[in-house]
Amino acid sequence: MPQSPAQQNSSLDAALLEARERYTAKRPKSAALHREAVKVLPGGNTRTVLAYAPFPTAMGRGEGCRLWDIDDNAYLDLCGEYTAGLFGHTDSRIHSALHDGMARGLSLAAVGEAEQCLARILCSRFPSIDMIRFTNSGTEANLIALSAAQVVTGRSRIIAFRGGYHGSLLYYPVTGSSPIAAPFPVTLCDYNDIDSTVATIRSAAGELAAVIVEPMLGSGGCIAAEPAFLAAVAEATRAAGAILIFDEVMTSRMSGGGLQKRLGILPDMTTLGKYIGGGMSFGAFGGRHDIMEIFVYKVPHAGTFNNNVMSMAAGIAAMGEVFTAAAAADLFALGEGLRERLNAISDKAGAPLQFCGLGSLATAHFRRGRIDRPYAITPREEALKELFFFDMLDAGIYIARRGMTALSLPTTERDLAHFTAAVGDFLDARAALLR
Repeated sequence: MPQSPAQQNSSLDAALLEARERYTAKRPKSAALHREAVKVLPGGNTRTVLAYAPFPTAMGRGEGCRLWDIDDNAYLDLCGEYTAGLFGHTDSRIHSALHDGMARGLSLAAVGEAEQCLARILCSRFPSIDMIRFTNSGTEANLIALSAAQVVTGRSRIIAFRGGYHGSLLYYPVTGSSPIAAPFPVTLCDYNDIDSTVATIRSAAGELAAVIVEPMLGSGGCIAAEPAFLAAVAEATRAAGAILIFDEVMTSRMSGGGLQKRLGILPDMTTLGKYIGGGMSFGAFGGRHDIMEIFVYKVPHAGTFNNNVMSMAAGIAAMGEVFTAAAAADLFALGEGLRERLNAISDKAGAPLQFCGLGSLATAHFRRGRIDRPYAITPREEALKELFFFDMLDAGIYIARRGMTALSLPTTERDLAHFTAAVGDFLDARAALLR
């Protein structure tokens, strides 16, 4: 006889309690580190996404696509530093570039060959970028891109999308609002809703500076934009005399020239970040000549570490030598195959679990039916995600707490077979909870 919702929730609560206890027992050093960390760091961390109950696992070292925590538990790293860890942890070419950069001296307070070299590499790869400037994060890149759009157009209004994330100061949750959102005048639209978005753009045309959109929502669940949606947004934005910004901080890995090149839909400006600095802090914004030239004569753009030696050196090696167009294509195909296999075993099990995404990025969703826009997650779905996270850790697989995976270049088919088997074991072991 099937369980009632109340019985299911009771069983899920019990399963979660057991999982947390098992997690705690295997990580005494991480627990002790957390107890000390909360004395000097609010919440015991300096990065909210890494905080979760009962305490976060503290990693000690990494090699290739492997991690070891300070309690010496080993993991296959499928978190991939939330897409910034594209190269794994020990790529010799990037390490060599960093050593060479350090040998030439740090904090030189001057322009140099490296920033021009990296700029040329990126301009040659991304079809919408004629000129580019560097920042220290994707958040910073998006803030400056939006401000630039306001200057160029002489308008103030921004259109963004519910569930979109463009950095800690530019986060637009499905329900409610962020208490620390940057004070742009923002109108929110529904992702993948062509009619309402186009109507909103047209109605705001006289005051609209920019539309900013992720070609695939990243932290919003790896939900891909429909090509027709992006094409309609592009057409309406340009008809309104506004600037279209693609936030490709996460999606730029989808080809040698980002998701825009794969789709053949070009924005006026593009923002970048995450992995492009080869594991060092990095952000960038670029676009058409006429937009970017405002930074020559009209708009100052400062930043002590914009062209720092380490990010420039690692970025040149990463984008000029390691992450070639061929490597990008191979990684995309690897991820597509993984997601197909995961969804196939979930379908076979009849479970309300599906993996959304493109290429090497995916997120687990515990609901049935087509997912084409972000949604307000239910308490039960949230609990299942937490249980999935703990069960993956038990299987020696490190994923993001929110169910996201980001493959790195060292990942092999054998590694992904391990993950697929672990998901199959989860579906078997938790079948009663997934009905």
